[in-house]
Amino acid sequence: MENSSNGAVSNFINNKVLPPIMKFVNTKPVKALQDGMVYALPFIIIGSVFLILSNIPIPAVAAVIKASGWAAFFNQAYTVTFGVLSLWAAVGIAYVYVRNEGYEPLPAGLTSMAVFLLLQTLNIANPLVAAMGKAGTGITNAAGNVVMSGSAVSQNIDKLPKVLQNFVQAPVTGVVNITWLGGQGMIAAIIVGILVGWAYSAMIRKGWKITLPEQVPASVANQFTAMIPAGVILIVAMLIFAAFSAFGNTDMLQFIYKVLQTPLQGLSDSLGGALVIAFLVPFFWFFGVHGGLIMGAITSGLLIPNTFDNASLYKAGKLTVAQGAHIVTNEFYNNFINLTGSGITIGLVIFTLFAAKSVQFKTIGKVEFVPALFNINEPFLFGLPIVMNPFLAIPFLAIPFFLTPVIVALSTYLVIYFGIVPPLNGFAAPWTTPAIISGFLIGGWKMAIWQTITLVMSTAIYFPFAKKYDAILTKEEGEKAAAEAAAGNAEIEKM
Repeated sequence: MENSSNGAVSNFINNKVLPPIMKFVNTKPVKALQDGMVYALPFIIIGSVFLILSNIPIPAVAAVIKASGWAAFFNQAYTVTFGVLSLWAAVGIAYVYVRNEGYEPLPAGLTSMAVFLLLQTLNIANPLVAAMGKAGTGITNAAGNVVMSGSAVSQNIDKLPKVLQNFVQAPVTGVVNITWLGGQGMIAAIIVGILVGWAYSAMIRKGWKITLPEQVPASVANQFTAMIPAGVILIVAMLIFAAFSAFGNTDMLQFIYKVLQTPLQGLSDSLGGALVIAFLVPFFWFFGVHGGLIMGAITSGLLIPNTFDNASLYKAGKLTVAQGAHIVTNEFYNNFINLTGSGITIGLVIFTLFAAKSVQFKTIGKVEFVPALFNINEPFLFGLPIVMNPFLAIPFLAIPFFLTPVIVALSTYLVIYFGIVPPLNGFAAPWTTPAIISGFLIGGWKMAIWQTITLVMSTAIYFPFAKKYDAILTKEEGEKAAAEAAAGNAEIEKM
């Protein structure tokens, strides 16, 4: 009866729930988003290193670096790598979309970059505006020391004629506002990358291109091929920019940020959002679908901007929840929800190495130990197996497989929310970084200690279920060995 019920649930999920999800995940835009974001990762990781170097979490060392002027150099490197991650995303997504359609992708990627820049207002607020007043930052020197207070700046500006006051406080025009090239422009970059990739591919498919004779080198011919699609896309983008500017006194990037990105980031950063993500990763895995890749593709456009915002706060020395730091970032996903692999199966690994009695458990534990150190647990998922085997896993290993990520996500969210450990600092540790080391990199020694506690939690949750399942496997192996021995004895007697 129980097996029949389990089979009905499995059939319902496999036949009714997963097909539409997989259809969505395998659509051209989602595949472009999933693979296109990969092009931004090297810049995010390298930029994270520069971020840490410019803000070493040891006050004495940080002071020396700042006084030497090297902090400014590290900040420069951070700004043009991690600091413009939305620009890399816009290029990568359009590039992958067109590449998957079978066309030359580089012109599409460059067109997407041009459109992304074209859709924003090319000005920034005058630095004097932020420096003025009692709440102003004042004027600092190259070492970051305040040489004139905000009040003093205001007093001196007020002495100027009104015309000069307006002039020096006017926005600086003809410059790219890197605010929208960072995390705040991510949703706009995704939309631009997908739409440019789609439109470019559609026009090439329809034959909207200049075809040159075969004698012309391919490198030259490809650029002429791209001229009409790129021109049409850029003209449309210009008209969109003009419409937002004329009728809304804004631009498309700011509009998308206010209407779409801010609410979605808030949702992803909520406790409910963290728990849903933590549950869905093992849920998809349980039915044979790569939960890590699916949820990573869906959430990266929101969690990476959260990481960027935290990095900016860390850089400014304001990394607290009260000052707007996010709790759920891309590192929360990689280094807690997926710690040691989907399902946080390190507890199961520890059981197999030190307490298992069945041959199957011991063997798979030896195979999984080293990969688990680098957050890879496919040997367990497919070798135990947990994937696509509800009859074998329910109610034993399925319960901790779903339960552990949810408990870790809940507890990690709460310890950050209540200030027991600091928010994640924006360092983008590669997902293969071993536990505890990654904790130190993304949040200092307190986060490393907390990550150690989560490993203990995983062990405590898995242990009783693994013990019961191990007893079943041991019994089955004993019965099989007894049956084989009996068959062997019978064969000897016949001889």
